[in-house]
Amino acid sequence: MTEVRHARVPEGLDGMRLDSALSKMFGFSRSAAVEIISSGGVDYAGQIADKAERVVAGAEIRVEWKPKEPVRVTETPVSDLTVVYDDDDLVVVDKPAGVAAHPSVGWTGPTVLGALLAAGFTVSTSGASERTGIVHRLDAGTSGLMVVAKSELAYSALKLAFRNHDVEKIYHAVVQGHPDPSAGTIDAPIGRHPRHQFKFAVTSDGKPSVTHYSTIEAFPAASLLEIVLETGRTHQIRVHMAAQRHPCVGDGMYGADPKLSATCGLTRQWLHATRLSFAHPRTSQTMTFESRYPHDLSHALDVLRG
Repeated sequence: MTEVRHARVPEGLDGMRLDSALSKMFGFSRSAAVEIISSGGVDYAGQIADKAERVVAGAEIRVEWKPKEPVRVTETPVSDLTVVYDDDDLVVVDKPAGVAAHPSVGWTGPTVLGALLAAGFTVSTSGASERTGIVHRLDAGTSGLMVVAKSELAYSALKLAFRNHDVEKIYHAVVQGHPDPSAGTIDAPIGRHPRHQFKFAVTSDGKPSVTHYSTIEAFPAASLLEIVLETGRTHQIRVHMAAQRHPCVGDGMYGADPKLSATCGLTRQWLHATRLSFAHPRTSQTMTFESRYPHDLSHALDVLRG
């Protein structure tokens, strides 16, 4: 059944992009707002709207959309997903590439949540139905450490810890070229890409995003970096490094050289969540976990060093 809603743009949203305004006004996710706009479901000031259009306070918006069936969790075993820690409150896993954190529209592959349920784990019931227990995410093409909440106490405490930047998240990335300076901070807002639905970009109206990096090792064509995130935006490292003209090797979505990617044998971005540290939600004890590089990333390093 199709739903229709009308509203006028409030003063506080004057000048905001239409997709962002829809999200604020009607409670859509940003991706859902973009999809509704792209399908011609938004009439703004009497005309079919474009997602990048800037709204004006007082203008009338008419939205027509068909609610989707909820995304369901498929319990699918993942043989190379490793459980590195487990107790009554949480489970820490080492996620392989090719596995999403949770189900989403358009994703048909395995997920961390589905793998845990298939293995008999019980997770927190907090959160949307397709991502219960998920307190942070890694891109499907990024490997490394993730923590999932099993108890309601852990879900609330870990969500708060991530929101307050009290969790230490360290990544290693191999990027093209040599960042100059070799260590620094990228402070640039990230938002939806203005022309590509599934990409993100540095945008003036994006969310504050801060990435610290330092060079571990330099190769003729690339550099191995250690990266510490202050914020946790979708694709943050990939977007920030690409904006500096140093995309992650293997990351075709954000402009990586396909020849270098092929030489390294990579079919995904060289990006690994290598260290995760946080206070246990029940005991307050500091928990620290580390992960080694998987085979494809180690092989790429050998090629670059060779």
